[in-house]
Order: sequence, then structure tokens, then C-alpha cells
Amino acid sequence: MTYEKRTLEFYALAVFFALFVLFLYGPLSAILILSFQGETGGLTFPLNGVSLHWFANLFERQAVGDFGGSFKRSLVLGLMVMIVTVVVSLLAGLAFRQKFRGATALFYLAVASLVVPSIIISLGIGVVFQQVGFRPAWYTSAFGAHLTWTLPFGVLIMFAVFNRFSPAYEEAARDLGASSWQTFAHVVLPMIAPSLIGVSLFGFTLSYDEFARTLMTSGTFNTLPLEIYGMTTNVTTPVLYALGTVTTVFSFLVILATLGAIIYVGRRRTRA
Repeated sequence: MTYEKRTLEFYALAVFFALFVLFLYGPLSAILILSFQGETGGLTFPLNGVSLHWFANLFERQAVGDFGGSFKRSLVLGLMVMIVTVVVSLLAGLAFRQKFRGATALFYLAVASLVVPSIIISLGIGVVFQQVGFRPAWYTSAFGAHLTWTLPFGVLIMFAVFNRFSPAYEEAARDLGASSWQTFAHVVLPMIAPSLIGVSLFGFTLSYDEFARTLMTSGTFNTLPLEIYGMTTNVTTPVLYALGTVTTVFSFLVILATLGAIIYVGRRRTRA
């Protein structure tokens, strides 16, 4: 058996990938280990014992702030943004399958917020709410600010999906007597379901960890990213690392659940 000789480009990419993995998972590994510090441990190595003390301390509001409340707010906000992102992106993808006047301008208008600095959008939305007499809140102004970030991604994904979608499937269903709604529900929707699950993951995760667009729009109560930022300025114990571990584990669970849903939908479609 003969092997191809590795080129210089291969080794350069291998080194780059190794550095990428190191920068990505190195800090996560350090945070994970330090979150198990003993009760008298500090923010640096070496560990002074091993315990779950800081995970228990994490939920004590008087010690570290309102972690439970901020987590619930981020979770609810992420779910709200996810639902709207999926529905609007799907409708936009269906609408843009047909040519209509102003489609190009509307497309660029929809994705323009991706190139505008997030802090500018946050500041603008916060100022507008105050000028019209509404108090900024995480479920109103922050909700709108997050949609300016998640919707363009969802729309771009659905555009790519429908650009590759053959209308022959829909034509075959109509030839067999299916109505427009039946064609969509039983033909189109099952075929694009994995993509919709991907859009939902984008919508939720982008909202769940968004900081800049929440900074000026969350109002009185913090979301989880803002609470973590506040903790970095006044918390000097490993409880901060415990919070990092908990949020990281939650993020991986969301990703695994999404992958499981995609696999399940794919297998059902294969059996059908």
C-alpha cells in the first residue's frame, strides 16, 4: 500500500487547525477544571481540593447575583426569538421563490443589519423606545434587537434551501390531486424540516448568548450574558468558573438535542 506524500500546505493547515482547537478548547478545559475548586480555592491553579461547593454557591442570589432569573429570561427570550425566526424565515423563503417587484431591495434591506455594528443597533433601539415613552425590556426592545441579528441568518439559510429545491415534487403532488396546503404539509415541509431545525438552532443560540444588542435594550433585568459580564467585575471566586461550566454544558445539550432531532427527522423521511 502506497501513501501520497504530504505537501507543505497540508502541514500548514494541520498546524492552523491544532492552534484553533487549542484556543477553542484550552480555555474551556481550564474553566471546567477550576470550577471544581475546594471551598478555600482561588481563581488560579493549583487546585486547593476538589468540591462542588461553587456550583451550590452559584444559585445563592445574595452571593453571585440573580443567576436563576437571568437564565430563565435568556431561555424564554431565546425560545421567542427562535419561533419567530423560523416562521418568518420560512415565509420569506417561500415568498422569494416567485419574482416580484422590489425583491432585490427587500433582500438587501433584510440582511443589512449584519453589517451594522451591534452596539449601534442596541443604542438606537433603546433611544427610540425611550423617546416614544416605552421602557426598554428584555421581552420587547431586546426581543426586537435580537431579531435584527437572527432573522438575516435564517433568511439566508432558507434562500439557499429553496434555491436547491426542485419544484418537480410539488408538481407531482398536485398532479395526484393534492391541494396547495397538502402539498406544503406533506411534501415540502418534511423535506425542508432538517433545515428548519438548523434555523431554530441558529435563532436560539444567537439570541441566548447575545451581549451587544442586549446591552442597551434589556431594561431593568439582565439576561444571562449581561449577568455574566456583571459578575466579572464584582465576583472574585471560582463561582464564575462554575457558571461558565454550567452554561457551556447547557449549550452542548442544546446542540446535541438539535442533532438528535435532525437525525430523527432524516430517518423518518427515509422510512417514508
